[in-house]
Amino acid sequence: MSTSPDQIAALAAELTDLLGERGVTTDLRGREKASVDGARMSPILAEQLPLGLADLVAFPQNAEQIAEVVAAAVRHGVPVTPRGKGTGNYGQAIPMPDGLVLDMSKARAVVEVGDGYITAEAGTPMVVLENAARETGQQILMYPSTAQSSLGGFLSGGSGGTGSIKHGSNSNGYFVKALDVVFASPEAALVHVEGEDAQPYVHTYGTAGIIARATIALEPMQDWRGFYASFPTFEAATGVIRQIGRLEPTPRLVSADRETIVNALPDDPAIVKDRASLRAILDVATIEAATALVEGAGGRVEDVREGPQHTVRISMLSYNHPIEWLQKSDPGVYFHVEVSGDALVDRLDEVQSVYPGALLHIEAQHDRPIGMLAAPYVSAEEVYAGYDRLVELGVGYHSPHQWFVDHQPDRTRAVAATTDPEGLLNPGKLVAATAPTGAKVS
Repeated sequence: MSTSPDQIAALAAELTDLLGERGVTTDLRGREKASVDGARMSPILAEQLPLGLADLVAFPQNAEQIAEVVAAAVRHGVPVTPRGKGTGNYGQAIPMPDGLVLDMSKARAVVEVGDGYITAEAGTPMVVLENAARETGQQILMYPSTAQSSLGGFLSGGSGGTGSIKHGSNSNGYFVKALDVVFASPEAALVHVEGEDAQPYVHTYGTAGIIARATIALEPMQDWRGFYASFPTFEAATGVIRQIGRLEPTPRLVSADRETIVNALPDDPAIVKDRASLRAILDVATIEAATALVEGAGGRVEDVREGPQHTVRISMLSYNHPIEWLQKSDPGVYFHVEVSGDALVDRLDEVQSVYPGALLHIEAQHDRPIGMLAAPYVSAEEVYAGYDRLVELGVGYHSPHQWFVDHQPDRTRAVAATTDPEGLLNPGKLVAATAPTGAKVS
């Protein structure tokens, strides 16, 4: 798919009339900034960069303008790559066919907070939603480890995070109550979908429809504490992570790292160097029980902190963030694979032996532990070969070294055939049937 300079110039002129001079850019620096995400976290993807460069970038300020921008692009035959905060790690926000990057970070209004729900535009940061919900005595069910991620980006490209121990993924069927979606139509329109009808647009990277506004579920606010513990060994920490994750009321997050990763994390007196670290967001009613579990496993509680700023900080040191800190401490060395299963605890040494020098970051989860397995990078072939060995150990995996829609791709292709018949929505992310060898997830 390619577009001519005339198409781009005509679209730029129309969008400038719609959004104003500051609402559109064709400046090279701006286009380059809008054409990258966190894909460099994968050495396999980094070797392939740049994957694309936007011809122009638009900055709509509300859901209605998002619809108008997409409609204009469709009329001019220009592909559209949606973008939130650009914090994704797999290249989903990279404009592979060039064309238009639809940056929705300025469409960030909280529209309504009601009993059990909050409605906001796609660019609203998740932490803003949490704060708005808290003012009404409620909380959002979950938010990603990068709390500043946008609502639309989290729904389109993310899956879970803080709160997932209890609630699972954002495609669970009840997290999203309603969406206003934009299809690849020459007419500017917001299509309202609710309940199950909204699910085909969750975790599908905007390939079947671009999320412009969303309503997500809220629950009663809890009194959370940031809980820090340390252990003489990582095995001691993993030995209690499942038990702490099963406390009631359910923790919002429980993470643990071995000493090598701990030593790469930001300095904090509660994250003790050369000791394994366990960090959790716990309901205040469970602090005593968690303390007993920690001490019974030979660990010690380093601190208990009150206030949302402390719990957000713990979120920012969960999921792939510890691996990012590890990569920063030794640039160009490590790759990672997302893993899951009780074998992460029960067969820890075997799991880590799949890749020479591997280190595990682990998270409690509602049904099984999950984590990030990081190891020194040698080649893509070696990374892919390890997938089969992980499966043999009873470990599930997800490859972070590909940008393809892997959540119900058959359903997504069927929906997109109607909503995007010309293939203009985030092209390159919804492949025909299978991904290239080694990139297909299990």
